[in-house]
Amino acid sequence: MGATVHVIRIFAIASLLIFASVIPASEMLHESGHTDIIELLMERAVSSNLIAGGVVVIGDHTGILYTMARGRVDARAGAPLLGETTIFDVASLTKVIATTPAVMKLVDEGRISLSDPLTRWFPQFKRFGREEITILNLLTHTSGLGDFDLHRRQGIKTAIRKAAAEKHRERPGRLFNYADINFILLGEVVHRASGRSLDRYCREEIYRPLGAEQTMFAPPRNLNDPIAPTLGFSRGVVQDANARRLGGVSGHAGLFTSAYDLSRFARFILGGGVIDGRRILSERAVNQMISPRFYSNGAVVRGLGWDMESPFSAPKGSLFSDASFGHSGYSGSSIWIDPRRDLFVVLLTNRRNYRDTGELNQLRSNVSTIAVARFRRPGGNEGPPGGTAQITTNLQQRPTKPLQAPPPGTRMAAVTPETPSLFHRHNGRHGGRQ
Repeated sequence: MGATVHVIRIFAIASLLIFASVIPASEMLHESGHTDIIELLMERAVSSNLIAGGVVVIGDHTGILYTMARGRVDARAGAPLLGETTIFDVASLTKVIATTPAVMKLVDEGRISLSDPLTRWFPQFKRFGREEITILNLLTHTSGLGDFDLHRRQGIKTAIRKAAAEKHRERPGRLFNYADINFILLGEVVHRASGRSLDRYCREEIYRPLGAEQTMFAPPRNLNDPIAPTLGFSRGVVQDANARRLGGVSGHAGLFTSAYDLSRFARFILGGGVIDGRRILSERAVNQMISPRFYSNGAVVRGLGWDMESPFSAPKGSLFSDASFGHSGYSGSSIWIDPRRDLFVVLLTNRRNYRDTGELNQLRSNVSTIAVARFRRPGGNEGPPGGTAQITTNLQQRPTKPLQAPPPGTRMAAVTPETPSLFHRHNGRHGGRQ
């Protein structure tokens, strides 16, 4: 009976996709070999020139359950095929795969506190009345700071000076305003608190213990691993202009990684900070990262670094639970993790169409929705009320306006050492490939 219901759900989602994508049903049925709906979605994205190619990896805390790839590393004849070990520029995933865990590692070590005023690390902010901004405000994009462009020969000192001198927009904690400067500053906090550059600290304290050998900033020119170049840039050159001005190492962008390495990162998060018996972060630190810290009348929910519900949540799809979280990147990357369902989805693409973000977000949403329908375990949370899989069709990458936070004094979710664990213990349950 359960298997029959599962097949019906997949068929229903496939039907929604057919009608939403203006592809005649007869055309879809007559194409041979397309038994995999995700594979079909990716092929359509390539043929429509939305992406040059991409990789999808789905898994749980035990390992990889599914992987598929379409396209080649670049347009050269005989270029390597994309795969789960191809390295991509993941843009803003840097915020949650590098900077946020680095900050939380330093919180674990007692070198940083989430309540630290920004002025502890950057005294320049005292001169401009920014004493109220905290590390927590930076992590949740509630600092009131706004973005700006750096120019040639302008580095981190200029970025700090510009941020400190910027016209005061709003008191910290009152508005959610997604801004790269929050994580540019956090990357420098990691440097000052640890005595090591952000890339070195992440490599030594997170990626090496994680076994993430293909995750790095500023890949060397002689790297043998295949790197998918971002449109208009050479392999290994970060697309984000401010990250390039900062030498390719920054807290907001600049990270390169593979779908396989991201699968290991997701497994470490699902394991409550542990992977393969090795602890990288305390369970309390992981709980703090992924517990809701900011509400906006239900419209915006953020973890520390992580997105939960906001105008950026396209990769959540329709069936991930309200305990799930993730992030996306401008270059065409996204990750979404659900500890309640013990499931994650990684999507890395060579994005070509930068004019239609809604179409890319539809792809992200549809891949996630189908992944949950296909791989969730029987008896688990059945998703949103009514159980209907809604296919996202028109989500925008950037909020059209700042979104209002709760009034000052609104009580947020608290995380304590006694908080019930969301995470799966490594009990030997099979089903995933490492």
